[in-house]
This record gives sequence, C-alpha cells and structure tokens, in this order.
Amino acid sequence: MVEKCRVLVVDDDFAHRTMLRTLLGDWGYAIVDADDGEAAIAVVQAQPVDLVLMDIRMVRVSGIEALEQIKVINPAIPIVLMTAYASVEMAVDALKKGAYDYLIKPLDFDKLRLTLDRALEHIRLKAENRHLKQLLANGIQSPDIIGSSPAMVRLMETVAQVAVSEATVMVTGESGTGKELVAAAIHHNSPRKAGPFVKVNCAAITETLLESELFGHEKGAFTGADRRKEGRFVQADGGSLFLDEVGEMPVSMQVKLLRVLQERELTRVGGEQVIPVDVRLIVATNQDLARMVNAGTFREDLYYRLNVVELKTPPLRERREDIPLLASHFLLRFAEKNRKAVDRFSPRAMDLLIRYPWPGNVRELMNTIERAVVLARSSCLDESAFAALVQGPPEVGVGFSDGGFPADVPLEHIEREAIVNTLASANGNKSEAARRLGITRKTLREKLKKYNLPL
Repeated sequence: MVEKCRVLVVDDDFAHRTMLRTLLGDWGYAIVDADDGEAAIAVVQAQPVDLVLMDIRMVRVSGIEALEQIKVINPAIPIVLMTAYASVEMAVDALKKGAYDYLIKPLDFDKLRLTLDRALEHIRLKAENRHLKQLLANGIQSPDIIGSSPAMVRLMETVAQVAVSEATVMVTGESGTGKELVAAAIHHNSPRKAGPFVKVNCAAITETLLESELFGHEKGAFTGADRRKEGRFVQADGGSLFLDEVGEMPVSMQVKLLRVLQERELTRVGGEQVIPVDVRLIVATNQDLARMVNAGTFREDLYYRLNVVELKTPPLRERREDIPLLASHFLLRFAEKNRKAVDRFSPRAMDLLIRYPWPGNVRELMNTIERAVVLARSSCLDESAFAALVQGPPEVGVGFSDGGFPADVPLEHIEREAIVNTLASANGNKSEAARRLGITRKTLREKLKKYNLPL
C-alpha cells in the first residue's frame, strides 16, 4: 500500500479550512490542520509533515512568519502559500523566504492539485541542480563531496582558494564529517594533482612503527627489517601527504615530523643518507589541538607549522538541508552495489532522516542507508526501515540495571553496549570515547571492527 502524503492545512477561516480538508482528503492526502501560524509551527515540531498549505493573513502569527520558522525547523518541507489579497510585493517576499509556490483565493482546484503533486519532486530536483551549479561555480572537481547548504558552499569556496596554493592545511571537525574527502579535494584541484596522494592514519599505527611508516627504514634497522623500505614522505614526493588523526601522534614523533617540515629532508630509520622531499602536507584531526598544546600533549611549534590554514568540516546536524541529497546518493550507490531494486524514500522516512541528530555524522547516515537498503523488501524505504532512529541516539547506561551488570549476559554483549553508549555520549568523538573507556584509540578501533560497528 502506498503511504499517503501528509499535508498540513493552515487557515484561520474555519469554513475554508474544512473545505480544504475534505477536498484534499478526496485526492488521497492525509490531512493535519491548524488555525494559526503559531499552531502550524507546533505541529511541524511535533510530527512528520510532507507539505504545508498555508494562508498568509492570520490573526496571531502570519503565514510569512510561520514560513520562516518552519524553514528553520525543517528546510526540506515545501510550503505553498494562499492569499485573497494578492500583490506583486507579497508574492516576491514569500518566494524569497522559501515558499514553493503562491496561490490566489478563490483557489483554482486544478492548479492546486497540480501544485501539490509536483511540490516534493520539484524540491528534490531543485536541490540537486543547486548542488551541481555550486560545484561548477567553484571549479572544484570532487564528486564525493555532496552538499549545497550554506555551510558546505563556504567550505568548498575555501577549498577552491586553498587548493591552488602550497600552504599546509589542517582539516578539523567531528568524526564522520568527511575530512579525508576534503583533503582529497584539495589535492585533486591543486597544481600537484598529477602527483601521488598518499594517506596515513596516525592512530592506526603503533608508535614503534610510525617512524618507519613515515620516513622508511634501511635493511637490518630493526628486527624484521629484511629489506629497505621507502616511507610515505618519499612515496608522496611531488604530490600530497595526508596525515589523518594527527593528534594521536606521540610527542617523540612530533619532534621528528617538525624537523622534516622545516628542513624538507629526511633520513631513513637506521640510515645516514639525507633524502630531500617535496611534499604538500594536509593533516586532519577531530581533537582540539590548541587545548592539547596547553596540556603539553602536542608541541606548540608543530601546531603553528601545521595550522597555516584551518578548514572546519561542519557536522551533519548543522547542514540538515543536505540530508536529502546525501541520502539519495547513498541509496543509489548501495542499491547498485547490492543489486537491490530500491529507488526512493517515503516522505515520512525522509522527514525522519532530517530530524535525527546524527552524532556519527555523514558516516553514520551512510551506514544507516546501507543497512536499510540491504534489508529492504520493496522499492521504497519507509519510516519502518529507520525504526531504530525514532528513539534517538542511545543514552549512557541504557541496558544496564541500577544494581550493576545484568546476569547471564555474555561479556562481549556488555562490552559492545558500553562502547556504543560511550560513543553516543561523546557525540561520536572516538578519542574522547577511548579516554572515557580507559583504552587507547587503537584498541577502540580494533573493538569497533570486532563488533562490526562504524569505524
């Protein structure tokens, strides 16, 4: 059964509102109504709505005022305004503030029906077109970075400026916000794009091996070094080197990294030959390095060497208008990958995705969509596919009784739940979660792999 589209009808004229309820109900819409703009705002805050049909002139809160506030709550909802007092100025003002369309009373019912039927599809196409125009305007070639929100437009404008330079760039932001994609966009739109783009996750390599990984080693430099190995700096010569999770780098290695950046040359572990390197460095972190400098866990001189230009990737909750684009992108990708005939979301499912706070950011959204596609039984993902999101992110301690750990529960289940809850309470920050759990970030990463949780 096809889910009915839910329309919120807002009009302080009881007779007109009742007529619209009857008419739209006969057309197959599910109707919610409100007698004022203030009541309409409360409805949108309390329940999913697919479309708003609203009068402009109302006693307490006008349709224009309600339009502005509803767009803050959920930018994806198309809003069609009605008025018996038409003017060019009013129409222009309504459209500038985000109205989908503007209808004159008495309503032309054929036009009304056509407007409502087209609204959701038009909004989706408009968003995709805006995204393509934004990429073309910025001259940035990065098909994996998706978003047309003001926050993403500002970010990509800065990427375009920075990419053509040789400056060291620090990409900051929460886990799952796409810092590696930003780093790749900088490289692939730079004069070094023909050179290699080499990536190193500093948190995934032990302290004893990190020096060899970055600078290389000579044969016999240590046990197991049975041949010479070139480090990542040499591999990235002429291109860009991306150091992810740079805040996890031990202080002893920070000194050696600083020297290489200053001298633009290195020596392999166990060797004496000085090797010049020509590398553009891009680093990323989800930690507050300035605070780490104050705490003495990150060198101040290295911090200023790395933080020539800082780019902050916005969390998904601050660019909710990008969620429909991102969700549709992941839907198509995973439907093709898993050979599933899934091609759309129901309006209520999309509303649910937009409302959820996404503590794990884009990575969590991607994993959620993939899971829904794999388990889908029809071509449309409805709200039942995302039932786990209805309760919101889990709270710390959920599943544990006040008297201690539950009896007869395998230890692995308790450990997995502790990790999930702690990550949620730390807003997806893996370094902070590891600190609260009393383990290293590397150990946390291993446990995330073990329990098939998002990395």
